[in-house]
Amino acid sequence: MISRYYLEDYLSFDNVNIEFKNGLIIFSGPSGAGKSIFMNSLLNLFAKNQTSAKLSEITLENLNIINEAFNISSNDDINIKQITNTKTRYFLNNQAIAKKQLEIFTKPFFKHLHLKDTSDFDSKNIVEFLDFLSAKNNKKYLNILNTFKDNYTTLKSYKDKYKKIIEDEKNIDDIRELTKLQIKKIEDINPNNGEYEELKDIKTMISKKEKIEESISIARSFLDNTHQISKALDILDIDSSFFDDSINEVNAHFDNFYDKLLNYDDMDIEQTLDRIENLSWLIKKYGSISEALEYKEKKKLELDTYENISFEKELLNKKINELEEKLNKDAITLSTYRKESLKILQNDINNYLKYLYLENLTISINDKKIDITGIDEISFSLNNINLSKISSGEFNRLRLALLTARSIYEIDSKGILFLDEIDANLSGKESESIAKVLEILSKNYQIFAISHQPQLSATAHQHFLIYKENGNSNIKELSKDERIDEISRMISGENITNEAREFAKKLLHN
Repeated sequence: MISRYYLEDYLSFDNVNIEFKNGLIIFSGPSGAGKSIFMNSLLNLFAKNQTSAKLSEITLENLNIINEAFNISSNDDINIKQITNTKTRYFLNNQAIAKKQLEIFTKPFFKHLHLKDTSDFDSKNIVEFLDFLSAKNNKKYLNILNTFKDNYTTLKSYKDKYKKIIEDEKNIDDIRELTKLQIKKIEDINPNNGEYEELKDIKTMISKKEKIEESISIARSFLDNTHQISKALDILDIDSSFFDDSINEVNAHFDNFYDKLLNYDDMDIEQTLDRIENLSWLIKKYGSISEALEYKEKKKLELDTYENISFEKELLNKKINELEEKLNKDAITLSTYRKESLKILQNDINNYLKYLYLENLTISINDKKIDITGIDEISFSLNNINLSKISSGEFNRLRLALLTARSIYEIDSKGILFLDEIDANLSGKESESIAKVLEILSKNYQIFAISHQPQLSATAHQHFLIYKENGNSNIKELSKDERIDEISRMISGENITNEAREFAKKLLHN
């Protein structure tokens, strides 16, 4: 539940600091006082819209949430804060949180019922609830459902593979020939790891041959007289071995160069350059010689697959048929359990519809093409009329009955529910029926609603008045006497009559 709310500097509100209790919480007040503005500022902290308040903050209690990322234990209070400076930022227990993350975090315990949202009646959502209810009533159900979903996913992958085989089979000859050509191209070049670098060194050596020979020739003229230097060192009683060793090393390098040249004499330079060009093409195409060799082996394996494509197709088709047979069987089993759960749901909804002066809701399960949810398609009708054709008031009450019926099974602790225009444009009788159902629903939800009718306002566990004074919006919790005044105003307008006051007292007494 929300235990405390603080708001600072948002549109017509300067400052709000209020505490909430459990149960049904109603906001009322004259038109233009700021009720919708206030409600939107609260919804903002559940990431349902975005306001530009300087600061807004709520404290949540008794939600039994565990979240290691934000260091939240089951008995901890939770703080959600929004701050707007140059931009709007959100915080969860003083840690920055993205708006999308905040929406995901609050989704398990928060619900916003508004006229534009019809998703509660979507077939997929109802099927999910029927699965939840079936699993609650039968321990085997969840295993059947999970096995079905796993098998459906596997079947889809098999069918994708089978489709590719069929497509490949249409062009199998072309694909096979292309694969053979790719393998042959690499095998014709027959590359070896390290070969390209070695040939590049040879090419560099050959291209510099004349310059190196000229340089060595000049150096040799100096080397012919190096014995004079050794002789001078000996006269100076200096061991000349260090000098002799250096000269010998230089001569060895020169000799090594000429030995290499002798090896290259029999080499076909044009053939070497062609070889380098072919290896360079492989490296450019595949990234390296190693990758080219790996690609060749991969293509060889593919070629084996193409050669055995008929066998693979036959084997895959057999697996698909076996899996489809099992899926159809399990889908029928799931549907049987869902139909039993649907009877419970429909009965519960119709019980609440009696309070709401609606009747004859029919929920049907029809067969559809099998998908990951099974073969069940859910549809609703009220007095044999499709939901798309009923009035907004009827739809609103029907959705309230569905939510109340589901809450019995879904909410283990207090959830938080926001209602939009729940009793707008309703008769007194209809408003009274809404109030009765919300009183039941408030056992599982802390409910926030703007009220336009005295019946719902009189049922509230907390009643707040939103009013304007000197152009600023204010909010205050009403005492019993103040509630009589406000409900009387809702009945007779600004000029409160004695009859309106007596009726207000009667409503509150009930």
